[in-house]
Amino acid sequence: MKKGLVFCCVLLLAAGIIYLRKYPVPAVSDKVQEAKKVALTFDDGPHQKYTKLLLDGLRERNVKATFFLIGESIQGKEELVEQMKEDGHLIGNHTYTHVQLSKMGKDDACAEIWKTNTAIYDITEQIPCFIRPPFGEWNEELSCAVDMSVVLWDIDPQDWKYKDTKRVRDYVVKNVSDGDIILLHDVYKTSVEAALQIVDILTEEGYEFVTVEEIIFD
Repeated sequence: MKKGLVFCCVLLLAAGIIYLRKYPVPAVSDKVQEAKKVALTFDDGPHQKYTKLLLDGLRERNVKATFFLIGESIQGKEELVEQMKEDGHLIGNHTYTHVQLSKMGKDDACAEIWKTNTAIYDITEQIPCFIRPPFGEWNEELSCAVDMSVVLWDIDPQDWKYKDTKRVRDYVVKNVSDGDIILLHDVYKTSVEAALQIVDILTEEGYEFVTVEEIIFD
């Protein structure tokens, strides 16, 4: 009886060895590969029609983005800013009148920034921590007066210039890589169309859309 049991065990062990040699178990990585991350950012809004279209499209896709708002454009569009906050988007500052800060005196430049911060705070009860200076021009003297992080970009399809959905979409999809910040504008129909198409394509390619805060501090 014991000899028969031992014989069966030997056969099972041998069969197991043969199976593992033929069908080896894949090695398990010690570190799970992280998703590629990219940040969609939008300047110059809010726009009553196109920002709303964009926000609804992002909500349907459960995608978070970053919006750099022009202060004077906020009046009358408070509900759009509220939707940005509600949907978990990051809201940043793009000055009050879209001025080139590097050509302004310190007091006037700070007034442009804080006037927009106040307009955003009045709606969201949060003071923006991030600023994108128009034209990418920043006056370093402002760093001492304004405690905000400056956000520029990696990918610029010049959507404001071409206003061509396909051109903008293809440029971004071709040139984007992990950790990039994409510059778009939510005040043009073609840019909004391109943005939503970019989301669909890059999501299929394994990208995760995050706010610039996560890109910068990752």
